[in-house]
Amino acid sequence: MTSPLLSRHGAVEAAGPDAGVAWHYGDPTAEQRALEAGRAVVDQSHLGIISVTGPDRLSWLDSLTTQQVAGLAPGESSELMILSPQGRIEHVAGIVDDGETAWLISETAPALATFLDRMRFMLRVEVADVTEQWAALGEAVANPATDGEPVTWVDPWPGISVGGTTYAADPSAAHAGADRAWRLVLVPRTTLEAEVDARLASGWTLAGTWASEAERIAAHRPRAITEVDDTTLPHELDWLRTSVHLHKGCYRGQETVAKVHNVGRPPRRLTMLHLDGSAHAVPDLGAVVTIGEDDKPAGRITSVARHHEYGPIALAVLKRSVDPSAVLTVPSDGGPLSASQELIVNADGFSADRPPKPGPTMKGLLMGKGCAADGGDLPS
Repeated sequence: MTSPLLSRHGAVEAAGPDAGVAWHYGDPTAEQRALEAGRAVVDQSHLGIISVTGPDRLSWLDSLTTQQVAGLAPGESSELMILSPQGRIEHVAGIVDDGETAWLISETAPALATFLDRMRFMLRVEVADVTEQWAALGEAVANPATDGEPVTWVDPWPGISVGGTTYAADPSAAHAGADRAWRLVLVPRTTLEAEVDARLASGWTLAGTWASEAERIAAHRPRAITEVDDTTLPHELDWLRTSVHLHKGCYRGQETVAKVHNVGRPPRRLTMLHLDGSAHAVPDLGAVVTIGEDDKPAGRITSVARHHEYGPIALAVLKRSVDPSAVLTVPSDGGPLSASQELIVNADGFSADRPPKPGPTMKGLLMGKGCAADGGDLPS
């Protein structure tokens, strides 16, 4: 869908995953500063919205997804995933329930709605893709909706939800996204412009996705449509913080989640890159990140933006074995760019609450003879 806000003065349409809404409205630096100050609204009407109704909706979603949502209170926000049988990420959605309807916000709404509809069986639930009727507005606000306000999803990142854990390099340090507030307000698509105008009348600014993406990347916040590929595990993106409950009942892919957490290590890791800004160029999404004089592939660029303070920054998914102190190289239209790493997921592949290393007998029972997936050596 093409947003009506693209007709506003100065609007430049975004490309790639944000096509259909504005990249900026003429002054991306001022827009980002306004968003950071909590007085800007971002058009997020390109996101998909699914409604799930019926008395069994929450217990049913609880049984299918990685998150514990059976007891989700009205107005409470959370985040969940649908995994493949092999534990790979297939869908990610923010969820908020209003007491009658569970609202899912997803970048794969058509496919997610189709999957959910096929899984209803005899339960009392109804699933509908309502993207044509509803739109989302992004705000740098951490508060949930109050009585009389529209349904609002508050981003739980970077908190660690009940049952979650973190793969952060230093779990005791303040997270880079600790000061980032973000919520999505759901409004009827027919009133999208009126809702924006009401905010502008109160002194707010209209900001584009240049601003919101720069803030997201600086906060180390993964995004499904950019950071996830066909083989992505939640552990690789530090997404067990907000989207996975390690101690709930069975769901598809749970065995892989538990095995990697308890005795394995994710093969890749998400990192933030500080790019050389002297060339006034940035890499394309998907650009190959290399290391060393022989340009050995180390990973790929997944998100990129120009931050008003940090300059050009990016998220990249790298091989876990890449030296965290190594200076990497990224191609761009302006020539190769050097990139330094800011760790998001630690390089040893262990979570903050990884269980103690099993003894020799338990290793054999868990992993089979000759396997040392936990990084230890098995006795002969």
